[in-house]
Amino acid sequence: MTLANSSPTNFLQQLGRQCLKTLADLRLAIALLLLIAVFSISGTVIEQGESLSFYQQNYPEDPALFGFLSWQVILQLGLNQVYRTWWFLGLLILFGSSLTACTFNRQFPALKAARSWQFYHQPRQFNKLALSFSLPHGDRNKIEDLLQNRGYKIFQEGDSIYARKGLIGKIGPIIVHAAMLIILGGAIWGALTGFFAQHMIPSGETFQVNNIIEKGPLADNQIPKDWGVKVNRFWIDYTEDGAIDQFYSDLSVVSSEGEELDRQTISVNHPLRHQGVTFYQTNWGIAGVKVQLNNSPVLQLPMAPLQTANGGQLWGAYIPTKTDFSEGAALLVKDLQGTMIIYDQAGNLTDAVRAGSTVEINGVNITVKELVGSTGLQIKADPGIPFVYLGFGLLMVGVMMSYVSHSQVWLLSVQRDGQGEIYLGGRTNRAQVAFEREILAIAEQGQGDLNSEIKVNA
Repeated sequence: MTLANSSPTNFLQQLGRQCLKTLADLRLAIALLLLIAVFSISGTVIEQGESLSFYQQNYPEDPALFGFLSWQVILQLGLNQVYRTWWFLGLLILFGSSLTACTFNRQFPALKAARSWQFYHQPRQFNKLALSFSLPHGDRNKIEDLLQNRGYKIFQEGDSIYARKGLIGKIGPIIVHAAMLIILGGAIWGALTGFFAQHMIPSGETFQVNNIIEKGPLADNQIPKDWGVKVNRFWIDYTEDGAIDQFYSDLSVVSSEGEELDRQTISVNHPLRHQGVTFYQTNWGIAGVKVQLNNSPVLQLPMAPLQTANGGQLWGAYIPTKTDFSEGAALLVKDLQGTMIIYDQAGNLTDAVRAGSTVEINGVNITVKELVGSTGLQIKADPGIPFVYLGFGLLMVGVMMSYVSHSQVWLLSVQRDGQGEIYLGGRTNRAQVAFEREILAIAEQGQGDLNSEIKVNA
């Protein structure tokens, strides 16, 4: 019956079977996996979640990278946020569907077949085995004991015995497929519900997570609204030669009423985690400088980042010595170690000072109290990560289980010319040489008459 002239019910059934067969095709699964790998690599090579100006500057239309990859192509295809695009999530869902179809169409039937008892009642049935023996004077009871000692489970029906071991090796591929489905599900859930944010916060300030760079369509519930984070202090440890050794942020999680809910000092590779949101230490800067002009109150002046010709980083601030800002001094600093350079209105180097020092500019005593550092925080929430970790754990277990050989052995006792003869044979799905040695040893030890000849049928 063809699809064209079949009834609607039969047509749908045949169409469903055909779709299931196509989804379970190993070639489709490999093609989907390769596509996912290619686009995952593109998401690693092409910077994710950057601003429009960044892509316009680094991926111009003329000349386009590789002749076609411009900022317009990147934005239109969503290559600036690959892992949250509808087509990438669609590939993951299709690959998961292929794994599911393969599991139900192939792996479960294979496991069911491996669990079934199969008995050979005719000597000719042993001819189809890759390895079989004829033992003219074999000891059946001894062979059973030898099989049991080697971990085989024995089933008996009359004069026939079926033995197997390593059934876990058939379960392994199912565990692998299930693990991959959990990983895919975790990745999809994380893309839908996770978010990514960045903040540069001066010491002493409290902030809410609101500078969202990327977020999934269901991420609003993950973004904290009833609590914020206070940067109690930010500092840097330097090596003896002046290089940065590590930078730290003392953070407090505070409720909307100001109550401290959690507190932790974070550094690179040691983040703060609270209610599924993770705060990473990723950057630093200098937010301002506290100065006193003569006997005035202490003022905090902002500092702006400046790029040098050799690519270095400086921060600068203008310190007014008159209320109308017509006269003043420029203060430059490159780190938080405390050494600051002061230039006068004409651009002449005036002095090099440290925190607590006083210098006179335009008749005004300027006391530099301290530098105010700012911490760069990367903030992430990915509810799918526990599922991904669980999936990888199961994947390792499933792979190890898959390496266990599933071995089957058949034995048949027959009477010929008043004498007993035993047929012994078996097969395995891997470690063929080790299995042949095992069966040969069982045959030699189970041969009742040591002077009789073992006939190898393979």
